[in-house]
Amino acid sequence: MKYLSTFLLLLSAWLTASAQTDSTAYEVTGNMPVFYRQMKQQLTFPLAWGKAEETDFDAWKVRARNRLMECMENIPSAPEAYGLEVTDRERREGYEARKIVFNLSGWCRVPAYLLIPDGEGPFPAIVLLHDHGAHFSIGKEKMVRPFHVAPEVMKDADQWVDRYYDGQYTGDYLARHGYVVLAVDALLWGERGRKEGASYDAQQALASNFLQMGTSWGAFIHMDDVRSAEFLASLPFVDKERVGCLGFSMGAYRSWMLGALTDAVRASASVCWMNTTEYLMTPTNNQNKGGSAYAMLVPGLRRYLDYPHVASIACPKPTLLFNGTRDKLFPVEGVNDAYREMQSVWKSQGASDRLVTRLWDETHFFNREMQQAVLAFFDRWLKP
Repeated sequence: MKYLSTFLLLLSAWLTASAQTDSTAYEVTGNMPVFYRQMKQQLTFPLAWGKAEETDFDAWKVRARNRLMECMENIPSAPEAYGLEVTDRERREGYEARKIVFNLSGWCRVPAYLLIPDGEGPFPAIVLLHDHGAHFSIGKEKMVRPFHVAPEVMKDADQWVDRYYDGQYTGDYLARHGYVVLAVDALLWGERGRKEGASYDAQQALASNFLQMGTSWGAFIHMDDVRSAEFLASLPFVDKERVGCLGFSMGAYRSWMLGALTDAVRASASVCWMNTTEYLMTPTNNQNKGGSAYAMLVPGLRRYLDYPHVASIACPKPTLLFNGTRDKLFPVEGVNDAYREMQSVWKSQGASDRLVTRLWDETHFFNREMQQAVLAFFDRWLKP
């Protein structure tokens, strides 16, 4: 009888566990709540141009940008002085590469690469915004060829540029064509990394800690980008009326966000990051994994504006967006929807010629032909 009672208890426990592990009992599948469709249906984006109460576009831009800034609270102030210091130099064909440090904000003094063309300024200038790639050991070195660094850093940078930039350092390419170039590490990358060493899981802990202190890691990165643009525009050899920004992947997201956030940037180019919440928030999309997505989150913003609506705050500034038809991270249907939304905004302001959108027969990759097209775009809008 004793053994029977024990058996019945074990059987009952097993049946209970089986019921709890039955997929029908769960409300989360993969990384998504089973009611994610209902959540998306509630996102009506009431502050989008054409839906908001404003009929004057300039008034709408002010309100939309203010709302964006409200979602990015507890961010560092601008520095009292930049305190620019040049720590190293290297002569290159047609330009000089400098390693500098400067006060990026009231909280952070950072290293950066600054490329300056030969000749008489003031020059047009580009803020370069590096990708994520779950690769934290380098940041700015993904787009500007490093110098006087350890062999392993040089190898790391060369391999990354081969893998995603078609073997060409984009910043050096722009400098050879007459642009001042600034590249700064985002927080957690390169020389602004983690004392204990970079790791994929560390970004979720970092993002959580930012949220618990009233802001977000993504908002912090965006404001660093704004301060970078302001710093670049302040340099005596830079024409502050001709400052642009460029990024690939996460850097592309940062680029169109920067165009929306500040008028220090007069033109933006974004390669391989544009879509809509409808197509990104699905059980199979990479965006739902968390991790890397934390660097590109501004809490609460989706209640008001979707990605293309935010990017449209930059209108009528010259804006370029490229995506790849074979890029598995960004569904083509979502890219097309986002492009159509932005095209309608630029058209409404009589500025259709200032918006360039194109789908390339390409993967998640910034090839040399695309880089050439970006250069032509900047030459049109940032050179006299």
